[in-house]
Amino acid sequence: MFIQTEATPNPATLKFLPGVVVLSDGTADFRDAASASEASPLAAALFSVPGVTGVFFGYDFVTVTKDGPDWQHLKPAILGAIMEHFMAGRPVMNSGSQAAADTAETDGEFYDKADEEIVVTIKELLDTRVRPAVAQDGGDITFRGYENGTVFLNMKGACAGCPSSTATLKHGIQNLLKHFVPEVQQVEQVA
Repeated sequence: MFIQTEATPNPATLKFLPGVVVLSDGTADFRDAASASEASPLAAALFSVPGVTGVFFGYDFVTVTKDGPDWQHLKPAILGAIMEHFMAGRPVMNSGSQAAADTAETDGEFYDKADEEIVVTIKELLDTRVRPAVAQDGGDITFRGYENGTVFLNMKGACAGCPSSTATLKHGIQNLLKHFVPEVQQVEQVA
């Protein structure tokens, strides 16, 4: 198994491409070892590598965030954990974990039912124009809410904590949404 790596705009995050489907539907974001151990054997294995502080799964990639040593010291252990996991044929997520994560993602949304048409347009723009580009950088951005002209988004994976995330949010996404949806006045990040 050959695993490619790609740098991301976030220097603390590296994207790993194992050459297989990681998650066939949706994404999964883990910010601590406790949540990882309950939901994903692969995420738990990655958190066992000293210095790993975040794990994110996309369709065909794994994004790992570090806090400690440079990548030169962490990368071999991370590559080993990913390779061992896939070679053993273990599932990426425990049964039911992905469905629960997907449900929690949409349950936390907030907006006035009168703004439903605006929200549908915002979500379509995010899904077709923003999320594919952000996935290339090893992250994801999801809709959380809309209120009084403000769109609330959640940044995950390489996007969470990225030094350029504010520029992406304000200059890229905000300008795109304002162009196509005149009701949008600003975009804010929420956890």
